[in-house]
Amino acid sequence: MELEALKAHPHTHLVTISVNERPVVVPGPTATGLQIKQAAIDQGVPIQLSFVLSEEKPNHRTEIVGDSDVVSVTKNSRFLAIPHDDNS
Repeated sequence: MELEALKAHPHTHLVTISVNERPVVVPGPTATGLQIKQAAIDQGVPIQLSFVLSEEKPNHRTEIVGDSDVVSVTKNSRFLAIPHDDNS
């Protein structure tokens, strides 16, 4: 979703989050894993939609975010997207 289209939705606000240590603007207050990955790709983060997305939580914990999972996003939200390991 392009930034101009995001601004047209009255029930959302734009939030700058971090994906792989790079700033990414997404619609808030919630977004799906797929929306986060697509926004990151659209904004130049070198990831692919097939990458596994995880959210960095307090105390150095991470939580996997599936494509259809809805998460709350704030200016403090930090995500990591890495290639899926097919060697399992």
